[in-house]
Parts: sequence; C-alpha cells; structure tokens
Amino acid sequence: MTEAWRPDDDRPRRPSGPVRVRVPAKINLHLGVGPLRADGYHELTTVYHAIGLYDELTARPGDTLTLTMAGEGAGELVLDDSNLIIRAARALARRTGLPALARLHLRKHIPLAGGLAGGSADAAAALVACDALWGAGLSREELAEVAVELGSDVPFLVYGGTALGTGRGEIVSPVLVRPANWHWVVAAADGGLSTPEVYRELDRLRGAGAAPPPLGSTDPLLAALRQRDPGVLAQALGNDLQAAALSLRPDLADTLAAGVAAGALTGLVSGSGPSCVFLTRTSDAATRIAAALKESGTCRSAEAVQGPMAGARVA
Repeated sequence: MTEAWRPDDDRPRRPSGPVRVRVPAKINLHLGVGPLRADGYHELTTVYHAIGLYDELTARPGDTLTLTMAGEGAGELVLDDSNLIIRAARALARRTGLPALARLHLRKHIPLAGGLAGGSADAAAALVACDALWGAGLSREELAEVAVELGSDVPFLVYGGTALGTGRGEIVSPVLVRPANWHWVVAAADGGLSTPEVYRELDRLRGAGAAPPPLGSTDPLLAALRQRDPGVLAQALGNDLQAAALSLRPDLADTLAAGVAAGALTGLVSGSGPSCVFLTRTSDAATRIAAALKESGTCRSAEAVQGPMAGARVA
C-alpha cells in the first residue's frame, strides 16, 4: 500500500494501490441487559473482547461507490445502500467532505447473524479502509465517533482488544489489564438469529418471570481478567441474552453441552446468538475441542481462536 501524503495545499491525496483491512469478530464476556429506553434500545453494560476470526475488506479507487463480496453469506447478504459497509463509507464521506468513491470487496468469514458482530466489524473495516484510501487521516477516536451512528458494536471494532461498553454499547472504554492470551472455540450454528427478536424474547421472558436474574456488576469479570487464570474467568462469564436465544433455538443447549463434555471450561451463547463460544485452558485444548464439536453434529462448524485482538487494521 502507498501511504497517503499531504501536498502543499494540505488536501489529502489517495494512495495509488488497494487498501486491505482485516477486522475481527467480537464476543461479549459479560452482557448485562437493562430496561428498555425511550429511544427503543436497552441499556447495556458489556465487556467486549475481539477474537481472531476475521473478515477482510479491500478498497480500491473507483468512479462510484460499489461493493462486491465472496465467502460466508455470498448471495445472501444484500450489497446495496442498506449494507453497513456502504453506509459506513457514506458516513465517512459526510464527515470529511470527501467524495464517496471506492470499489470495495469483502471476503467474509465471520458468520452472518451469528452474534459475533460480523456486520458491525465490516462497517468498522470500511471506515478504516476508506480513511486510508481517501487520505482523510482521521484518528481512531474520530473514526469511532463516526462509527456511533452506524451501530452499537461498531466503535468497539474500530478499537479492538478488550473494552467496557455502556449506553447501548457504543460508549467504549479500554479495560486496562496485563496482556494475556485467552483460548476460545467458536461454534457456528446453521442459520442465524435476529438480534431485535432475541431482545423481544428476553423482554417477554422477564415479563413472565421466566428469565434468570439479570447479571450484576462487571467487577467480578474485570477481576477475573486481572488474575489471568482461565478457570477463574470461566466462572465470571455471563450473558443475559442467553436465555432468550435458547428459548428461540433450544438446539443450542446441545451445542453448549457438547463443548463442555469435550473439555471446555465453560460455554455460552455469543451475544444474541446463535453462535456459541467456549473457553479453554490452552491452544491445544481449543483445537481438540473444536474437532470434537465438529464431530458431534451439534453445530455447522467450529474453530479455535485467540483473543484479544486489535480492531480493524490495514493489513
């Protein structure tokens, strides 16, 4: 990639070659769902964690703004102006005053509607890729400001790592702990789950008195991260949306049971589901458990990954 530079008139010029950005999926180590707000969103307290499961977005100079894709969800994902990638490019163009001109190509690996924020990840990738392609020179903080209007998870995926999310999830603060590698298995289910539908089901279960008590403070989770012991972290993980996801997809209980039976320290539904994630002690254990999950027939695929990972970055 040719780096953007500023000529004498101080206007950014475009690099001559393509810009490739890798962006990770996210899981929620803690996802506490509060009451419904006046704006239609629930109040959230979450601890985000970026994992080594990636989409890649390539941006090239173009005379219009176009999007093509290959990989997971090809032929299913709508690529018109409603797509978050296109919306992100246009939002960045409005912020910078630059024309929204680019040929964008997505190579997708993160499952669609899987509770791993794949769409939000791709929006974050578009912000970083177009910023570099157009030579806009926005900081991470400025890109995160643009990201807020695109979705609750998008600002985190600009940053990556492990972070506390509040509000509807868009207010992101880094979690300051000593670096540690955590080993996970991600099990993808057949089909997806609608995030709004899962939230509605949680509201229904709570109204009927059929939901578990809401998660409390994030303090135990943050303390577990500081201890850097997978066994301690396993006891602190939690997701208020899990009961609703299991209500809508009871088969996910079989996936969770299969992962634990194969040796995972614990398993939980990722975000709004239906993907499930499992914490393991070592990389070798993660590889072994992923293979056992594939053989169990309880999921479409399973992959060993690590975290935390950086957010959307030029490759």
